[in-house]
Order: sequence, then structure tokens, then C-alpha cells
Amino acid sequence: MIIIADGGSTKTNWCLVTEEGKKVYFNTEGYNPYFSSTEYIIQSLNESLPTDLEKNQITEVNYYGAGCSTPEMRKIVEEAMKVVFAGAKVNIGHDLLAAARALLGNTEGFAAILGTGTNTCIYDGKEVVQNIDSGAYILGDEGSGCYIGKKLLTDYLRGYMPEPVRNLFWETYKLTPDDINEQVYTQPRANRFCASFSKFVYDNNVHIEYSRNLVRTSFEDFFRNLVTHYPDYQKYTFNCIGSVGYNFRNVLEEVVTENGMVVGNIIRSPIDNLVKYHLELAPSSL
Repeated sequence: MIIIADGGSTKTNWCLVTEEGKKVYFNTEGYNPYFSSTEYIIQSLNESLPTDLEKNQITEVNYYGAGCSTPEMRKIVEEAMKVVFAGAKVNIGHDLLAAARALLGNTEGFAAILGTGTNTCIYDGKEVVQNIDSGAYILGDEGSGCYIGKKLLTDYLRGYMPEPVRNLFWETYKLTPDDINEQVYTQPRANRFCASFSKFVYDNNVHIEYSRNLVRTSFEDFFRNLVTHYPDYQKYTFNCIGSVGYNFRNVLEEVVTENGMVVGNIIRSPIDNLVKYHLELAPSSL
């Protein structure tokens, strides 16, 4: 039995493929090694994996995760997986590689992640061959849920929100400026906290123009600071994975077209395509 997993900063999607070819899907929280230690990942997995999962029967784990971009970060996750799935061969890859393989299979092209965080790359059909650092949630991550959430919170703190939106925000969250600053600057996982407010932007129907402009400027920043810096980026189709890109795809498609790219695949989650890749196209390891 093998497992394929796609881990974001907020949630991990898992698929168990049995010897008979049956696919069993389940979810846990996300494990970004920049924020989660090996010990924490072990504890969380032991508490949240399905109770009927026969971990000792797993022969191979293919885990792609946010933050798994360097050998040091991959080791944090790998050591946890080897403890939880003691009898399995463990392969750890970056979630950007998962996105590229899910979106493009064995075809070269441009791939992006627009979820809690942001990432982009050029993929040669096998590996990521060019990647501009997103800067993560403090320095960059333009276009992400966290980026959109930060812009919303900044408008709230500075009093820039239209009054109907501000009233709705207060009714929904009951957060004071002090509450927000404490969550962002003193509590763990500030990226998840900020990203959670992208749902408010998506749901807001009291001032559509404000919400749409907030999203549009975030995607414009994403293109200006990341996408347009890839040489000959306009020769590729724009392919994107992640809940933010998917939920706000109408606005995203406008910005894509305005920047001279053709819209390709925009999907919410890579797990189904990633499972297909591993069953049909993948080499023996990540």
C-alpha cells in the first residue's frame, strides 16, 4: 500500500492506494517545517490519522509539503514520517513540485500555487527548473490568502474599510485592533490567522467593489513582483493550484489575460491529479 500526500501550510490532503487499487482519502492539518517540528508532526499525525489506518502496512510514502524546499527542511518532515510509517520508504518533495506535476504531468510549462501562501515555477516536465522566491508571508506571498488577509486587516486597523464592511467585520469576528496585533505578532502561525480572512473577502456581499478591488490588486502585485520576472513567461499558459486561485478565478483570469498569458488549468487541490501522476507517470521516487 502506498500513500500520496499534498501538504499545505493549513491542510494536508492524503490518499491511500491499496494493493487492490482502492483509493482512500483523508485530511490532517498542514505541516510546514518552518513552523512545525519533527516532534509536533509525529504527535499530530498519531492523533489525527484515521484510527483504522494500518500504518505498519504502508510500503511507500510520497509526501509533498509547503516549506520542504531545502534538505534541512525536508529532513524535519522525513524523520517524522519514518517514525509514523516505520516500514515505509519515505520520499519528501516540495509542494511546488506537486503543483507542477498535478497541473502539467510530464509537460513543460508554468505552474503556480495560490493558497495560504504563494509560489511559482517553470517546470521542464520532470523537475522545477526555475523558481523565484516568494518571500513567504512576511516579505512577499503576493496573491495568497495570507496576502489578501493582511490587506484586509491593514484596512481595518487604519480605518480604510467602507463602513458597511467594517461593521460586518466586527459583527463576524469581534476583533479589536489589539486582538489583531496580538495574534499577528505574539501568537504562532500568524500566516494561517491572516489567511483565514480571505474567506471573509470571498463571502462579503455588502460592498462587492471593495472586495473585488482588494483581490484584484493582490493578483496584480502577484504578477508584477513574481510572474512577469520569468523570462518569456508569456509563451506559457497560466496554470494554478490552490483555494485562493480557484475561489477568485474570475478575477484571476482577468489579470492573467491582461498580462498577456493564456489561462490554462486552475484547480483547487492537486491530490487527484497527483495520485494519477504517481500511478501512471511517476519515476520510482520523488
